[in-house]
Amino acid sequence: MTQTASANAERPLRVGVVGVGVMGSNHARVFAGLPGTVLIGVADPDVKQAEFVARTLGCAAVPDIAALLDLGVDAVTVAAPTHLHRDVALACIARGVHVMVEKPIASTVEEGYEIIEAARAAGVTLMVGHVERFNPAVEAIKEAIRGEDILSIAITRVGPFPPRMSNVGVVIDLAVHDIDLIRWFTDSDIIEVQPQLSSAVAEREDIALLQFRTASGVLAHINTNWLTPFKARQVTVATRGKYVMGDLLTRQVTECFGFQPDGSYSMRHLSVGHAEPLRSELLAFLRAVRGGAEPAVTGEQGVASLEIATRCLTTRPVPFTPSRPAPRVVAG
Repeated sequence: MTQTASANAERPLRVGVVGVGVMGSNHARVFAGLPGTVLIGVADPDVKQAEFVARTLGCAAVPDIAALLDLGVDAVTVAAPTHLHRDVALACIARGVHVMVEKPIASTVEEGYEIIEAARAAGVTLMVGHVERFNPAVEAIKEAIRGEDILSIAITRVGPFPPRMSNVGVVIDLAVHDIDLIRWFTDSDIIEVQPQLSSAVAEREDIALLQFRTASGVLAHINTNWLTPFKARQVTVATRGKYVMGDLLTRQVTECFGFQPDGSYSMRHLSVGHAEPLRSELLAFLRAVRGGAEPAVTGEQGVASLEIATRCLTTRPVPFTPSRPAPRVVAG
């Protein structure tokens, strides 16, 4: 254990949050209620929002990362817009402050590696915020397929347009969650990408149908969009021995198994926990800070998922021309 980690284990950790929009406000709320942790301040250029959060939680409100670091924080979570992740993370690391950066880790793979290298050189903890890994339903699915020969994974993550449009489309905003889950479920790298993208309403892609093959041979599919009037988050995993279905919103996970030649099979609902995913994620981050152990989601894992998402945006499908025209349908 490092001297810094040892000191952190002996006194409350002083934490801060950069960016207090919807996600960052939740980070601050959870931090304020964690034992052995003191929420020192929140930073956001939106002064009214920062002051509202600070008033509610009893901490300081400052306009930027420099002012937050001057308050003497030990660890910070970065929930600012993606294009600011690199500069904010590097500012924290330069002051020896541990960092959890919300997904995606940065705007580009190169910026992600820059953050990783800086954290390694400074000896500080760097974790990437892929909160879906901490969803109790996802944890139940992971446990259900442990040791199984996985054949295919299908994930649906759809919903309406976000209230505040960001500078990214659905692949970086939504699908990156599921790219990370595919890699985590299979313990394997993605080696083949076949994307289909469309910009039906927005300037950037708002519909994405993504197909993958992992190094272990698993076929995976992600269906995501911003055009569905309701949220849906569903995962299905087919293995040689079972078929697992999970709803990440209702947290219901069902397992089909015992397949018979006559087509019959058994079915059961799996036990799923009730913990708040963000609380579990932040606790995992703080454990890594205190103990000096590898974080639950490393910078390298965050960059790997960003790299696949970026490839989805740059890979162009090969056009197909039928050898013969399709037969005409004649009404009559």
